[in-house]
Amino acid sequence: MPELPEVETTRRGIQPHIRKKVVRNIILRRKNLRWPITPAISTDLPGETIQSVSRRGKYLLLGTSKGTLIIHLGMSGSLRIVEAGRQAAKHDHVDIVLANGKVLRYTDPRRFGCILWETEPIESHPLLASLGPEPLGDDFDTDYLFKKSRTRSAAIKTFIMDSRVVVGVGNIYANEALFLAGISPKRSAGKISKPRYAKLVLCITQVLQQAIDVGGTTLRDFTDSNGEPGYFAQSLQVYGRKGKPCHVCQSTLKEIRQGQRSTVYCPKCQR
Repeated sequence: MPELPEVETTRRGIQPHIRKKVVRNIILRRKNLRWPITPAISTDLPGETIQSVSRRGKYLLLGTSKGTLIIHLGMSGSLRIVEAGRQAAKHDHVDIVLANGKVLRYTDPRRFGCILWETEPIESHPLLASLGPEPLGDDFDTDYLFKKSRTRSAAIKTFIMDSRVVVGVGNIYANEALFLAGISPKRSAGKISKPRYAKLVLCITQVLQQAIDVGGTTLRDFTDSNGEPGYFAQSLQVYGRKGKPCHVCQSTLKEIRQGQRSTVYCPKCQR
Protein backbone atom coordinates (compact mmCIF):
# COMPACT_ATOMS: atom_id res chain seq x y z
CA MET A 1 0.00 0.00 0.00
CA PRO A 2 1.42 3.42 -0.89
CA GLU A 3 2.29 5.20 2.35
CA LEU A 4 2.85 8.90 3.04
CA PRO A 5 6.29 9.08 1.36
CA GLU A 6 4.96 7.38 -1.77
CA VAL A 7 1.95 9.69 -1.88
CA GLU A 8 4.15 12.75 -1.34
CA THR A 9 6.49 11.51 -4.08
CA THR A 10 3.48 11.22 -6.38
CA ARG A 11 2.29 14.72 -5.44
CA ARG A 12 5.68 16.21 -6.25
CA GLY A 13 5.82 14.25 -9.48
CA ILE A 14 2.47 15.36 -10.88
CA GLN A 15 2.35 18.93 -9.56
CA PRO A 16 4.54 20.58 -12.23
CA HIS A 17 2.41 18.99 -14.95
CA ILE A 18 -1.08 19.82 -13.68
CA ARG A 19 -0.92 22.91 -11.45
CA LYS A 20 -2.34 26.01 -13.17
CA LYS A 21 -3.56 23.81 -16.02
CA VAL A 22 -7.13 23.76 -17.33
CA VAL A 23 -9.16 20.56 -17.28
CA ARG A 24 -10.67 19.82 -20.69
CA ASN A 25 -12.72 16.74 -19.82
CA ILE A 26 -12.98 13.66 -17.60
CA ILE A 27 -13.02 10.08 -18.85
CA LEU A 28 -14.57 7.60 -16.42
CA ARG A 29 -14.09 3.96 -17.35
CA ARG A 30 -15.57 2.82 -14.04
CA LYS A 31 -18.33 4.30 -11.89
CA ASN A 32 -16.91 3.09 -8.60
CA LEU A 33 -13.69 2.24 -6.81
CA ARG A 34 -13.82 1.68 -3.05
CA TRP A 35 -16.84 4.00 -3.14
CA PRO A 36 -18.76 5.39 -6.10
CA ILE A 37 -16.79 8.05 -7.97
CA THR A 38 -18.63 11.35 -7.52
CA PRO A 39 -20.54 11.75 -10.84
CA ALA A 40 -20.36 15.55 -10.63
CA ILE A 41 -16.66 15.57 -11.55
CA SER A 42 -17.67 15.00 -15.18
CA THR A 43 -19.64 18.26 -15.22
CA ASP A 44 -17.94 20.39 -12.57
CA LEU A 45 -14.27 19.87 -13.44
CA PRO A 46 -14.15 20.55 -17.20
CA GLY A 47 -13.18 24.18 -17.73
CA GLU A 48 -11.73 24.51 -14.23
CA THR A 49 -8.10 25.34 -13.49
CA ILE A 50 -6.24 23.14 -11.03
CA GLN A 51 -5.06 25.80 -8.62
CA SER A 52 -3.33 23.64 -6.01
CA VAL A 53 -1.91 20.13 -5.63
CA SER A 54 -1.61 19.29 -1.94
CA ARG A 55 -1.65 16.32 0.40
CA ARG A 56 -3.36 15.56 3.71
CA GLY A 57 -2.17 12.29 5.18
CA LYS A 58 -2.41 9.82 2.31
CA TYR A 59 -5.01 11.87 0.44
CA LEU A 60 -4.06 13.94 -2.61
CA LEU A 61 -6.11 17.12 -2.96
CA LEU A 62 -6.53 18.91 -6.29
CA GLY A 63 -8.03 22.31 -5.56
CA THR A 64 -10.13 24.39 -7.99
CA SER A 65 -12.41 27.42 -7.64
CA LYS A 66 -15.46 25.14 -7.47
CA GLY A 67 -14.19 22.50 -5.09
CA THR A 68 -11.55 19.90 -4.32
CA LEU A 69 -10.89 16.53 -5.90
CA ILE A 70 -9.91 13.97 -3.24
CA ILE A 71 -7.77 11.08 -4.47
CA HIS A 72 -6.63 8.10 -2.42
CA LEU A 73 -4.39 5.48 -4.00
CA GLY A 74 -5.72 2.61 -1.90
CA MET A 75 -3.59 -0.54 -1.94
CA SER A 76 -2.37 -0.52 -5.53
CA GLY A 77 -3.30 2.81 -7.06
CA SER A 78 -1.01 5.17 -8.96
CA LEU A 79 -1.16 8.36 -10.98
CA ARG A 80 0.71 8.95 -14.22
CA ILE A 81 1.16 11.80 -16.64
CA VAL A 82 0.58 10.49 -20.17
CA GLU A 83 -0.06 12.00 -23.57
CA ALA A 84 -3.67 12.48 -24.66
CA GLY A 85 -4.74 9.67 -26.94
CA ARG A 86 -2.53 7.06 -25.31
CA GLN A 87 -4.49 3.82 -25.20
CA ALA A 88 -5.78 2.90 -21.76
CA ALA A 89 -4.82 -0.41 -20.18
CA LYS A 90 -7.15 -2.74 -18.28
CA HIS A 91 -6.84 -1.00 -14.90
CA ASP A 92 -6.68 2.62 -16.10
CA HIS A 93 -9.99 3.73 -14.62
CA VAL A 94 -10.00 7.54 -14.77
CA ASP A 95 -8.38 10.15 -17.04
CA ILE A 96 -8.27 13.84 -16.20
CA VAL A 97 -7.63 15.30 -19.64
CA LEU A 98 -5.93 18.70 -19.66
CA ALA A 99 -6.20 21.40 -22.29
CA ASN A 100 -2.45 21.22 -22.94
CA GLY A 101 -2.67 17.69 -24.33
CA LYS A 102 -1.54 15.92 -21.16
CA VAL A 103 -3.58 13.42 -19.15
CA LEU A 104 -3.48 12.63 -15.44
CA ARG A 105 -4.29 8.92 -15.48
CA TYR A 106 -5.48 7.00 -12.41
CA THR A 107 -4.66 3.29 -12.37
CA ASP A 108 -5.83 0.90 -9.65
CA PRO A 109 -5.81 -2.90 -10.19
CA ARG A 110 -7.43 -3.69 -6.84
CA ARG A 111 -9.85 -0.74 -6.88
CA PHE A 112 -9.46 0.09 -3.18
CA GLY A 113 -8.68 3.74 -3.83
CA CYS A 114 -11.16 6.58 -4.15
CA ILE A 115 -11.90 9.66 -6.23
CA LEU A 116 -14.35 12.03 -4.58
CA TRP A 117 -15.47 15.60 -5.26
CA GLU A 118 -16.08 18.03 -2.40
CA THR A 119 -17.49 21.55 -2.79
CA GLU A 120 -17.57 22.35 0.94
CA PRO A 121 -14.47 23.36 2.96
CA ILE A 122 -12.15 20.41 2.54
CA GLU A 123 -10.91 20.32 6.14
CA SER A 124 -14.42 19.38 7.31
CA HIS A 125 -14.75 16.38 4.99
CA PRO A 126 -15.45 13.18 7.00
CA LEU A 127 -12.31 11.51 5.64
CA LEU A 128 -10.09 14.37 6.79
CA ALA A 129 -11.77 15.98 9.80
CA SER A 130 -10.42 13.59 12.44
CA LEU A 131 -6.86 13.28 11.13
CA GLY A 132 -3.97 14.13 13.43
CA PRO A 133 -1.14 16.52 12.54
CA GLU A 134 1.28 15.98 9.68
CA PRO A 135 4.49 14.32 10.94
CA LEU A 136 6.64 16.77 8.97
CA GLY A 137 4.68 19.82 10.12
CA ASP A 138 5.24 22.23 12.99
CA ASP A 139 2.32 20.83 15.03
CA PHE A 140 4.03 17.47 15.46
CA ASP A 141 6.59 17.81 18.23
CA THR A 142 7.69 16.24 21.51
CA ASP A 143 5.20 18.13 23.69
CA TYR A 144 2.30 17.13 21.46
CA LEU A 145 3.13 13.42 21.22
CA PHE A 146 4.05 13.07 24.89
CA LYS A 147 0.82 14.75 26.03
CA LYS A 148 -1.21 12.64 23.61
CA SER A 149 0.34 9.46 24.98
CA ARG A 150 -0.55 9.99 28.64
CA THR A 151 -3.01 7.38 29.94
CA ARG A 152 -2.64 5.40 26.71
CA SER A 153 -2.11 1.69 27.33
CA ALA A 154 -1.77 0.73 23.67
CA ALA A 155 1.60 -0.45 22.41
CA ILE A 156 3.73 2.41 21.11
CA LYS A 157 3.75 1.06 17.55
CA THR A 158 -0.03 0.91 17.47
CA PHE A 159 -0.17 4.39 19.00
CA ILE A 160 2.02 6.12 16.39
CA MET A 161 0.20 4.33 13.55
CA ASP A 162 -3.14 5.79 14.67
CA SER A 163 -4.02 8.47 12.09
CA ARG A 164 -5.95 10.37 14.77
CA VAL A 165 -2.65 10.80 16.64
CA VAL A 166 -0.41 11.53 13.67
CA VAL A 167 -0.99 10.85 9.98
CA GLY A 168 1.15 8.85 7.64
CA VAL A 169 3.26 6.71 9.97
CA GLY A 170 2.56 3.44 8.19
CA ASN A 171 3.78 0.02 9.18
CA ILE A 172 7.16 0.14 7.46
CA TYR A 173 8.04 3.56 8.82
CA ALA A 174 6.80 2.77 12.33
CA ASN A 175 9.10 -0.27 12.42
CA GLU A 176 12.05 1.76 11.22
CA ALA A 177 11.46 4.81 13.47
CA LEU A 178 11.13 2.69 16.61
CA PHE A 179 14.35 0.87 15.78
CA LEU A 180 16.24 4.12 15.29
CA ALA A 181 14.79 5.47 18.55
CA GLY A 182 15.72 2.27 20.42
CA ILE A 183 12.16 1.76 21.66
CA SER A 184 10.52 -1.65 21.85
CA PRO A 185 7.34 -1.76 19.73
CA LYS A 186 5.67 -3.65 22.60
CA ARG A 187 6.16 -0.93 25.20
CA SER A 188 3.03 0.88 26.41
CA ALA A 189 2.75 4.36 24.90
CA GLY A 190 1.78 5.84 28.27
CA LYS A 191 4.89 4.53 30.01
CA ILE A 192 7.51 6.07 27.75
CA SER A 193 9.40 9.08 29.09
CA LYS A 194 9.40 12.51 27.49
CA PRO A 195 13.11 12.37 26.52
CA ARG A 196 12.45 9.10 24.68
CA TYR A 197 9.50 10.72 22.90
CA ALA A 198 11.80 13.54 21.83
CA LYS A 199 14.04 11.00 20.15
CA LEU A 200 11.09 9.17 18.61
CA VAL A 201 9.68 12.35 17.07
CA LEU A 202 13.07 13.07 15.56
CA CYS A 203 13.34 9.53 14.20
CA ILE A 204 9.83 9.56 12.71
CA THR A 205 10.53 12.78 10.82
CA GLN A 206 13.98 11.55 9.79
CA VAL A 207 12.71 8.23 8.41
CA LEU A 208 9.82 9.79 6.51
CA GLN A 209 11.93 12.60 5.07
CA GLN A 210 14.62 10.17 3.95
CA ALA A 211 12.01 7.98 2.26
CA ILE A 212 10.54 11.00 0.46
CA ASP A 213 14.00 12.12 -0.66
CA VAL A 214 14.67 8.78 -2.37
CA GLY A 215 11.16 8.31 -3.74
CA GLY A 216 9.43 6.05 -1.26
CA THR A 217 9.68 2.33 -0.58
CA THR A 218 9.28 -0.21 -3.35
CA LEU A 219 6.32 -2.44 -2.43
CA ARG A 220 4.59 -4.75 -4.89
CA ASP A 221 2.56 -2.33 -7.01
CA PHE A 222 3.94 1.13 -6.24
CA THR A 223 5.89 3.14 -8.77
CA ASP A 224 6.13 6.91 -8.79
CA SER A 225 4.59 9.30 -11.30
CA ASN A 226 7.42 8.74 -13.78
CA GLY A 227 7.05 4.96 -13.59
CA GLU A 228 10.21 4.55 -11.52
CA PRO A 229 10.26 2.60 -8.23
CA GLY A 230 11.35 4.13 -4.96
CA TYR A 231 14.60 3.02 -3.40
CA PHE A 232 14.13 3.45 0.37
CA ALA A 233 13.75 -0.34 0.65
CA GLN A 234 17.51 -0.57 0.24
CA SER A 235 17.90 1.34 3.53
CA LEU A 236 15.51 -0.68 5.70
CA GLN A 237 17.05 -1.62 9.04
CA VAL A 238 14.43 -4.03 10.39
CA TYR A 239 11.28 -4.25 8.26
CA GLY A 240 11.22 -7.46 6.22
CA ARG A 241 14.42 -8.72 7.89
CA LYS A 242 13.00 -11.28 10.34
CA GLY A 243 15.66 -13.76 11.42
CA LYS A 244 18.51 -11.71 10.01
CA PRO A 245 21.24 -10.07 12.11
CA CYS A 246 20.72 -6.57 13.46
CA HIS A 247 22.93 -4.10 11.60
CA VAL A 248 23.97 -2.58 14.94
CA CYS A 249 24.50 -5.44 17.41
CA GLN A 250 24.23 -8.56 15.20
CA SER A 251 21.44 -10.02 17.38
CA THR A 252 18.76 -11.96 15.50
CA LEU A 253 15.79 -9.77 14.61
CA LYS A 254 12.43 -11.01 15.88
CA GLU A 255 8.96 -10.71 14.37
CA ILE A 256 5.60 -10.42 16.13
CA ARG A 257 2.09 -9.48 15.00
CA GLN A 258 0.51 -6.25 16.21
CA GLY A 259 -2.90 -5.22 14.95
CA GLN A 260 -2.61 -7.81 12.18
CA ARG A 261 0.61 -6.14 11.00
CA SER A 262 4.12 -7.52 10.96
CA THR A 263 6.48 -5.97 13.50
CA VAL A 264 10.21 -6.68 13.26
CA TYR A 265 12.54 -5.44 15.99
CA CYS A 266 15.84 -6.03 17.72
CA PRO A 267 15.33 -7.43 21.25
CA LYS A 268 18.71 -6.05 22.33
CA CYS A 269 18.74 -2.56 20.79
CA GLN A 270 15.07 -1.78 21.48
CA ARG A 271 13.89 -1.52 25.09
